[in-house]
Amino acid sequence: MTSRRDFLKTAAAAGAAVTTPFWFSLETARANAFQSPNERPVLGCIGTGSRWDAVGPNAMQFADCVAVCDVDRRHVEKAADRVKAIQDAKGQAKEVALEDDYRKVLERDDVDIVTIVTPDHWHTKIAIEAMQAGKDVYCEKPLTLTIEEGKQILKVLEETGRVFQVGTQQRSEYGLMFLKAVAIAHSGRLGDLKTLECGIGGAPDSGPIPKADPPAELDWEKWLGQAPLVDFRYKPGGEWGNSRCHYEFRWWYEYSGGKMTDWGAHHVDIAQWAIQQNGPGQGPTRIEPVLAEHPTPLENGVPTQDDRYNTATKFEVKVTFPGDVTVWIKSHARNGILMEGTKGRIFVGRGDLTGSPVEELEKNPLPEDALTKLYKGKKPVGGNAHMRNFLECVADRTQPVSDVLTHHRAMTTCHLANIAIRLGRPLEWDAEKEQIVGDKEAHLWQAREQRQGYETSAV
Repeated sequence: MTSRRDFLKTAAAAGAAVTTPFWFSLETARANAFQSPNERPVLGCIGTGSRWDAVGPNAMQFADCVAVCDVDRRHVEKAADRVKAIQDAKGQAKEVALEDDYRKVLERDDVDIVTIVTPDHWHTKIAIEAMQAGKDVYCEKPLTLTIEEGKQILKVLEETGRVFQVGTQQRSEYGLMFLKAVAIAHSGRLGDLKTLECGIGGAPDSGPIPKADPPAELDWEKWLGQAPLVDFRYKPGGEWGNSRCHYEFRWWYEYSGGKMTDWGAHHVDIAQWAIQQNGPGQGPTRIEPVLAEHPTPLENGVPTQDDRYNTATKFEVKVTFPGDVTVWIKSHARNGILMEGTKGRIFVGRGDLTGSPVEELEKNPLPEDALTKLYKGKKPVGGNAHMRNFLECVADRTQPVSDVLTHHRAMTTCHLANIAIRLGRPLEWDAEKEQIVGDKEAHLWQAREQRQGYETSAV
């Protein structure tokens, strides 16, 4: 019988020998390479909080998990119990290691792929070290906290040749509405795209959050990682409470970028895909903050209070792309993407795809291969299409539909928008050189200082 490792090494050659694109149907995947215990990839899960509850089980449809890791003991024990239950039910029982240091997962020779579902400020360091350790990577969005981090990941990806999928599921799922919207735009049915509006929501305002002792199960210093060493804070309230930790990390610039990078990672990605500005050397030319409100005063872009959420609660940013195309990023617009061209307009969100050009598809459908071409020759099938696409690409050694380069280009726009609203002034951007032009202070914001002992190595 062909071993799992032999299969992964030879799948690309097998794909090259046929004339049709190499991709598994869902049924074939389960019946063949992703079904036999000797041929299924081996998975390590790094970060097992609430979002992992979807990502981990999705990965286990195609891989067997042997290790779970989190700096919160409650999370890792919960994840281990779920892994055992899922794999025992399938007759694929394996011993599951519980770790609090991701490096122990990366050191394992038997692990082929990892999922990274940590807070944003940990993504880049773990992803780079995973690739350097020979692992293929599925990492949740937003992939990066700074522009420089995206450049570092691309460098290591090229050096190592690993397969890397970013968790922007809108490219694969939600009834393929976003994929269809991009196909409509690329078909010319909207004419020349001139204006796009991304409605992504704003961050909450927590008010003062008192200092507290970290839970005994949480390694707070390790959770902070590269970020500054500060006091743990917690205030009861709502589903999660207000804190500096776990899900609420999104509302602190130290760990994330608020809604700008949370939902912006989804909608700005689709917008730039639609206007074909997500490839090498592509991107915006000018980023102009029209409106920005923060829950704490900023001084030179830095929050002046450390006891409350600090990402923007309300914002409106005008982003100009080549060809005089404008993309608006707004907190208080309908969630989704409005695309307006010289011939028509459409709106796409997670619940609908509307507009005259959509209605016209009934009589004049898109070419049969329109979606397949966007999907790099493969087919998005099933409710778990995004993870499936990742494992298909692990098999044939191609890059998935949500590859690092296109995600980096979209995240660059989001990071620039955050820099602009924090500094309160427009920015000029050279997409070819990937540099802010004519503003030395703003240019420094393309990277961040990393706490000693947690630096990222992109050698």
